[in-house]
Amino acid sequence: MWGFSFLGYTTAMIYAKKSLGQNFLKDKSALRKIIDVSEIAYGDVVLEIGPGKGALTSFLLETGAQVVAIEKDHRLIPELQQQFENEVKTGQLRIIEADILQLDVADLFLNSKFNIQNYRVVANIPYYITGQILRIFLETEQQPRSMTLMVQKEVAERIVARDGKESILSLSVKAFGTPRYVATVPAGSFVPAPSVDS
Repeated sequence: MWGFSFLGYTTAMIYAKKSLGQNFLKDKSALRKIIDVSEIAYGDVVLEIGPGKGALTSFLLETGAQVVAIEKDHRLIPELQQQFENEVKTGQLRIIEADILQLDVADLFLNSKFNIQNYRVVANIPYYITGQILRIFLETEQQPRSMTLMVQKEVAERIVARDGKESILSLSVKAFGTPRYVATVPAGSFVPAPSVDS
């Protein structure tokens, strides 16, 4: 790890942690697609899981949404706070250092001016916890209005039952809403590139 200083700004190169399933999305067209299909309106409350280095966060904030970003990796918190200093100060962005799997959804909005009613979940999630994240938000009393998730391609195909065969996963999701497969994002759109498409 190394750092540099320029006009008083110091940063360190932060590498993705394999243990956290981190793959940072860098493709701006894919980021724009996520925003477009999320149908976020000005003033909406959006919960972002794993903002990483803030690529998707930046696009979310541009919509005028109020964003609650949950990040487990403590190394990324200072970088996010510095990058979005103004949005944090104005209250448009709230950054919480926590493991989404350990939180109660209602607790996420405590001590916040954000209204929990009709919030949306938008995230590029670690693939190894996809099932757990779906379960958390489908089973909570405070269900989101919508969920737009970047997941492993094969998992997305299973959820929408592209082959016509329903699974426990697809039936569980369909009990609460209507899943849509929006687009395929190639592995090369991420740093580091995962071994699968999304």
